[in-house]
Amino acid sequence: MADESIAPLDRLTAERACERLVVQFVHELDLGEPGWVAELFTADGVWEWPEGDRRIEGRDALRGYFGARPADRLSRRICTNILVTLASASTATATTYFTTYRVDGHSGGMLPPRPPTQVGHYEDTFRNVEGRWLLSRRALFLAFGGPTENVTMYRQ
Repeated sequence: MADESIAPLDRLTAERACERLVVQFVHELDLGEPGWVAELFTADGVWEWPEGDRRIEGRDALRGYFGARPADRLSRRICTNILVTLASASTATATTYFTTYRVDGHSGGMLPPRPPTQVGHYEDTFRNVEGRWLLSRRALFLAFGGPTENVTMYRQ
């Protein structure tokens, strides 16, 4: 439930900071440095997939997980319907829909279109730590998902 006592400008600023974290997360995975994603989490941050019972906890573990992404992976994530709700002046939640296009074995150039690998939503919890909004928990829920295609097996 939203905290109605927060001034409108403070609410807008906090909501925008949380939306930016959602976008920055996928930008780093797709076009930046995947291991840096860990810096968007609190020191005790959690990334989890309730389906399959997978959970990574703590910034160092997150850095190792995201940093181990295959170097030949090409991905693009599209995030929409980002709905941020401020619970207090220092905590917020969000739900974000996402679609992931992803292949392994990419060595450069444009590929023919493929169907998405994943479609689902994130459920996020944010915390303001010393004036900076960070993810404290991200849970990934898939409505549709499949294996990541490896394009090297199709190249001549």
